[in-house]
Parts: sequence; C-alpha cells; structure tokens
Amino acid sequence: MGTIERHKRRREKRIDVDVAVNGYSATTQQLIADWERLCARFLPIETKNSIWRFSRQLTSVDPEQGWKLHVSATILSANQVLTRIGTFLRDQNILFKATRSLEELRKLNSGLYYGFSQIGKTFTIYPIDPRDAVHLARKLHQLTLELPAPIVPYDLRFRKKSSVFYRYGGFKEIEIQNEDGRSTFAIRDEQGALIPDTRTANHAAPNWLANPFLLRSMAQSHTGTSPLQTTVRAFEALSQRGKGGVYRAVDLSANAPRLCLLKEGRRHGETDWDGRDGHWRVRHEGRVLARLASAGVTVPQVYTSFTVESHYYLVTEYIEGDNLQALLSARQRKLTLTQALQFGVQAAKLLGKIHAAGWVWRDCKPLNLIRTKSNQLRPIDFEGACLITRPDPSAWGTAGYAPPEWLDDSLPPSREPEDLFALGVTLYQLFSGEIPTTRIRASTVKKLDSKVPIAVRKIISALLNPHPQHRPRAFVVSEILKGV
Repeated sequence: MGTIERHKRRREKRIDVDVAVNGYSATTQQLIADWERLCARFLPIETKNSIWRFSRQLTSVDPEQGWKLHVSATILSANQVLTRIGTFLRDQNILFKATRSLEELRKLNSGLYYGFSQIGKTFTIYPIDPRDAVHLARKLHQLTLELPAPIVPYDLRFRKKSSVFYRYGGFKEIEIQNEDGRSTFAIRDEQGALIPDTRTANHAAPNWLANPFLLRSMAQSHTGTSPLQTTVRAFEALSQRGKGGVYRAVDLSANAPRLCLLKEGRRHGETDWDGRDGHWRVRHEGRVLARLASAGVTVPQVYTSFTVESHYYLVTEYIEGDNLQALLSARQRKLTLTQALQFGVQAAKLLGKIHAAGWVWRDCKPLNLIRTKSNQLRPIDFEGACLITRPDPSAWGTAGYAPPEWLDDSLPPSREPEDLFALGVTLYQLFSGEIPTTRIRASTVKKLDSKVPIAVRKIISALLNPHPQHRPRAFVVSEILKGV
C-alpha cells in the first residue's frame, strides 16, 4: 500500500460523517449481491488493501500515463452501467477498474473519505492512446445514456449530460515528495520530468498537450460550484461534498444587500439507498425550515430558492457566530459550569420546541448549534428531519450521537428518543469538554467532574438510557437544568 493510500485510510478514521446503520433492505441486499456477481464476471482482479477491482493485470504494453476516462454512476445505477459497459470493455481487452463494493462507491461519492475530486469516479478506463480514448468515450457515452450519474468534479465532460468524463493523468502509480514531505502522484511533462498529477480545477487537460476530445465534444469543466445567474452571489465556499456545497453569499434582491447562506443540492449527488440525493435533501430542508419557523422555532429564515442545471439551491439567513463544537475545540479547558448550564438549558429548550412542532431533528449536536454574539443558540441543518407522526425508514445522524437502538432493527426508526439520546451526548460534551468518538453510555457519566451537580449527572444518565422509553422529554430536561 502506497504512502497516499495509507494517508487516506488514516484520514477516513478521523472524519465525522453522516452514517446509516440500519440493516439493509431486501432491495439493497439484492443490489449488493448483483454488484458482487458482476465484479466476479468483469473485474476479477482484487488488490490487497485497495478499494478497487480490475478487469485484468497491468502489463508492460499499457502506457504509463494518458487520457483517463471516468464513467460516473450512483449506487443505484452502478449495476446497470457495469452490465452495459462490462462486455464491451472486456471484449476489447481494455483495462478498467471500479470500486470493490457498492458501499465503497457510496463512500467515494460522498467526497468525505477519498477526497472531493474522486466523486463520481465509479469506473476508470485506461485507453491505449488518444485516438482510442475518443473512440471509447463515444461508445461508453452511447451505452450509458440517460442513466443517473453525479458530476465528476474537476474533470471535463465528454458531452452535455453525459456520464462520461475525462482527464489526463497517470495510469501507473508514481509518487514524488512534495516540499512539505508528503507524497503525491506524479506524471511526466513534455520533457520527461516528473511533475505532480494535479487533480483540481483547470488541470484536467495539460496546456502542453493537444486535447483530442475538443473537436468531437463541448468539454465542460466542473469545479463543484455552479455559475448562478441570479441575484445571489456566492463568494466563499464553506464546505464541499458529494451532495452539494455550502457557500457564504450576498443576496442582492433585498432593498439593502444582505449576507446569506447558499446551500446547494446536487442532482444525483450522494444518492443513498433510498434514492434521495442532494437535490431532495436541500429541498426537503427548505420545507422543514418553513414549518418550524411558523411554529416559533428560531431556525434560519428562508429567503428564496431556485434551480440551476437541475441542482436545487436554498438561500437562507446567515447566522453570525461560531458553532458550539468550535467553541469546545478552541478552549484549552472545558466550559465553566455556568456556561455549560446556560447552553444546556437552551439546547434542551430548542429541542423541546422542535418536538412540540411535530418534528424529529435527527442531527442534534454542538456542530449544528450556532452561538450568536448575544450568546443565544440557533439550530441549523435539518436535511434529515422528519415528522414524529411519519417516521423516516432510513437512519440519519452522526457517529457518536447515534442511540444504541439503531442497532436493533425490530424497533421503529426516527423517533423522538433518538433526539433525546443525542441531547444527552451533547450535554455530556458541554460539561466534560470531551468530543465523542464512540457511543457514550450512561455509565460514562460517572467520569464527569465531581463539581458537576448530581442533578445534572442524573439527567444526562437518563437521556443516555439504553431503553428509549425511559429518556425524559426535552422540556423536562430544560426545567431541571434551569433549577440547578
């Protein structure tokens, strides 16, 4: 395993991500089994400690570098794509690879585990020469027409709405050392010198090479942002992942320009087993915010929404301040007891209002609680929220805040007690200063400083109770903390 691969695997362990831990449905299990069967047929070569499977072994005839093709797919369309392209590529003896499992593809398309630039690179094809690359791209485009696929960031698109993307890069793994001591993949320039194989914007086609695709396609580069021809002007990317980006922006439609938050939901971006993609998530969040605001919950105000190139954009109030996670991480010591109580009361009261409005938040955590300049907490991020009366069958949440019942498929999903457990973890974090890396249990509360009042320790233990029906309601928690 190369230096870069080891770095990626270490990084994977550190990322705090949305997780789906419920057992797979029968449909999903069938998709997974079909993928394994297709891989055994078309991608028989497995490599130890790699997420990839190959169609054949690399040979001395295969070039060291050249024009790579990427055929994009979602976890729901990947089987169809492999069925359509597998026979063609095998019959042509073309070297290609794909992820070893659909679960690895789900992680790849999230942009969190293997890097934002890897999104959509379900299949990588290695043509022999430029002429072969264009021929293969044309054929693969025809075979995969109309199949859902996320955009591959930083690659060039073979044709408009095509699932086929391309870039120039290395076929064989050659690493060089950067000035900071880290390794990076490399290619040779026109003089034969090794240079970084850069996989960012504007590097898909080297300026020292003729692009063989330009006469046959309208190449489109994708940087992860969309050129929005609206009154909203994005000027800073706050985050980027498969389902879309979040940007700080200026809304010019108001009487006076105002700072706002622009949230992007990409069509086919980070499609999950239930078929929901970034487009669905952001549009759903807009509806939830409107309903919660009408019920008096201090969620971000929705200014407007619009669609560009089938991607959905939500424009909301920008809340000035830091999230509680940043506050806890920045401090050398934990919060004072007074501060922890103040924020604990507010968090519990906010959650109580969300429940009273008929909703389960499903992502209660310090990262989603913004502390304003006046020390008030404002909740954000409601992509996974669902009605209490209409439980969502798909699990949603963050590792470390997930309740133990997520592992029990016999229990109904998306219930109010899930939020209460997450509130318990949040309170433990406020009073201990520790960021959860594994599931916190009620017994963990014994580790809290003895200066933490017994009433606080008891209520946190109650929220972390492994039996969901025994967790106290959020409003009860806020009243108990107020009385401390």
